[in-house]
Parts: sequence; C-alpha cells; structure tokens
Amino acid sequence: MNNKKEQEEKYVAERAPKSPALAGILTFFFPIGTGALYNGQIKKAIFFFLAFSGLVTLQTSGRGQPFLALCLAGFCIYQIYDAVHTAKLINLGYLGEDIEKQARSVDEIPEPVRSGSIFWGLVLIVLGGVLLLANYQIIDYDTLFDFWPLIIIVIGFKFIMDYVSREKK
Repeated sequence: MNNKKEQEEKYVAERAPKSPALAGILTFFFPIGTGALYNGQIKKAIFFFLAFSGLVTLQTSGRGQPFLALCLAGFCIYQIYDAVHTAKLINLGYLGEDIEKQARSVDEIPEPVRSGSIFWGLVLIVLGGVLLLANYQIIDYDTLFDFWPLIIIVIGFKFIMDYVSREKK
C-alpha cells in the first residue's frame, strides 16, 4: 500500500509559484502595475502605477493627441508582456533552470554597454523640470509637444558621443 502511494506522489507535479496567465489577466483588467505586484516586484509596480497615472492625466488635457493615446496603449501592452514574461522567468528559476540563460534565449537582446556617464540622470532631471513648469503653466503643453523631437536628437547625440569615446579607447 505504501509503495503505491509513493508511486502516486512521484507523478504529482509540483505547482509553479506564479501563473503567467493570471499575471497577464490581472494586468489586462487593471493596468496599474498589478502584474508586477503579483510577481513580487514592488518597485516596478509603483513605477508602473505612477507612469500609468501620468499618462492618463495627460490624456485629460486633449493636447498631444494621438501621440499620448498611442503611448498609453503601448504602455498597457508592455505591462501585459512584462508580467507574463516575468512570471515565466520566475517559474523557470523555481524549477532549477538557469534564469539568465533562459532570459537570453527568449529575448536575445544584448546587455547595454555601461558608459558610466551621468547623461540619463540629467535627461530625467531636465525632463522632470520641464514637465513641472508645464504643470504650473509657465510653459504651455502645446509648446512643449512642438519640441519633443529635440529629445530624440539629444539621445542620438549621446549615442554618437559614446561611440566616439569607445573608438578612442
């Protein structure tokens, strides 16, 4: 009798800790970081909540459309993908597989080169300051959205400068 019970226990698969389907469903219906929260990523959930709230708030002004609406839709789709993908990676790690190896094989995106510069910190500070000035109506959002291509130009310039500095080394 005990031998039969032991054999039955062998065939019972252990339940995975996270359900990718549940993570995706939660995020689909509540795109405020619930998928990241379900996966145990508190900081990411807070960031997603703030980003989603900011994008929804910008929708109310009616300016910057349809660009802002596309950003909001893309952000919601990204949250679903991220929640499902993270739940799968958590399950792979739980089952004893190498998470880093699986992540590389799934994404196949090379690790970004770390430049050690303060560029991204400065970009965020300037962007935050400009948006704060727009909130206090010192700068008009219409004027701000007229100059959004400057952000792309500055980032492109940064990439060129990084390339030149790597080539010198």
